[in-house]
Amino acid sequence: MLKEFKEFAMRGNVVDMAVGIIIGAAFGTIVKSLVADIIMPPIGLLLGNVDFSNLFIVLKQGATAGPFATIAEAQKAGAVTINYGMFANTVISFLIVAFAVFLLIRALNKLQREEEAPPEEPTTKDCPHCLSTIPIQATRCGHCTSELSAEPA
Repeated sequence: MLKEFKEFAMRGNVVDMAVGIIIGAAFGTIVKSLVADIIMPPIGLLLGNVDFSNLFIVLKQGATAGPFATIAEAQKAGAVTINYGMFANTVISFLIVAFAVFLLIRALNKLQREEEAPPEEPTTKDCPHCLSTIPIQATRCGHCTSELSAEPA
């Protein structure tokens, strides 16, 4: 059983998947920083200095009553909150990741289309008299000995 597990774990597609997950996790942290540190501050500024990460609704007060300036304060007091600002950040992160993956797949598809070789020139043709396959440059059929025109059929 250990040998079978080793064979399974060392298959190329399993290793590729593991590498993809690791790279994806690293990419996720980059996107999270991009959204939190680069994209959301200007959007918040345009919307009147709103910090999306601290937008929340208190459903139930905690040990100490609010108002709470941040989610951290509310959670420290034991309040139950809906963190819709964090959700907005997560949705924006997802959209950025989805768009980046779309661009990556689009570029890969474009490369694959460019690498495809043009169709090869035909090397044979059919005799119009006996329908046998003959070389394209033949002027007489090797099967029925009919004279052929110089143009390929």
